[in-house]
Amino acid sequence: MTDTGVSANTIIEAAESGKEEMVESIGMVQQFLNELPEKFFRFGAKLLFAIVVLFIASKVIKLIRRLVKKSLIRAKADISIRNFLDSLIRVVLYALVLIYLATYFGVESASLIALLGSAGVAVALALQGSLSNLTGGILLLILKPFRIGDYIKEDSKGNEGTVTEIGLFYTKLLTIDEKTVILPNGSLANTSLTNNNAATTRTLVQFFDISYDADIKKAKELIKEILAKDERVIKEKPLKIYVDSLEASGVRIGVRAQVKSGELFDFKWDFIERVKAVFEENGIEIPYNQLDVHIKRED
Repeated sequence: MTDTGVSANTIIEAAESGKEEMVESIGMVQQFLNELPEKFFRFGAKLLFAIVVLFIASKVIKLIRRLVKKSLIRAKADISIRNFLDSLIRVVLYALVLIYLATYFGVESASLIALLGSAGVAVALALQGSLSNLTGGILLLILKPFRIGDYIKEDSKGNEGTVTEIGLFYTKLLTIDEKTVILPNGSLANTSLTNNNAATTRTLVQFFDISYDADIKKAKELIKEILAKDERVIKEKPLKIYVDSLEASGVRIGVRAQVKSGELFDFKWDFIERVKAVFEENGIEIPYNQLDVHIKRED
């Protein structure tokens, strides 16, 4: 009897306890539902404020970028520097706006800074190559070994062409045959290169072989006349037409003339064609590779 009474009392107490917990749970749910419209309204107001802030910030950032760009243009800054600073200002200002909005929604600044630091370390480890290119791009923009429009040749892979764009990570070259070559700035900053437009003028160095039977003085005069008639040749600079060497098949004549940097290739191609035509008209033979064999007979 005693055991049965205890069991009944235990069951009754458990039922009453469960009933109280259920009532408490229902009360909490009811309280949550009652507070839900107010919380939703508060969150909606915060979200609307964030959208307005982001909209206004985007307009202000565009205005700042425009003012900075105009200032750099008045200061005659290089276009590569202008593009780099424009990208940097955009990224930094938008990052500040996002940090402000995150703290506005309740994220603690200390936690946010710690999170950004951890994320920065992870990104740095994952993007070592890209960071190397970014560092190289900054060095190229600061040191200016070349500018947009310069014709360069890098020595690591032998790529060459006219610089059309200097970005934060990559530099684009346009080759003579209209191909676009994209080079990582990291490799460009760590290799030697030749800038053909660093000077305003270029020296054409060209060689022509004539036969040993040809008149050397006449050949030199014909070349001199061609150079004198071409307006692309800088007459103020000295011209040199000389015998460079005595080759196996003929006499090698060297030519050195100064032209503008942007006209070197067009002038070279026209010059070679004209020299060949003039030599043919005047009987100046351009020899093929040949070998003279002398046979000695013994009686």
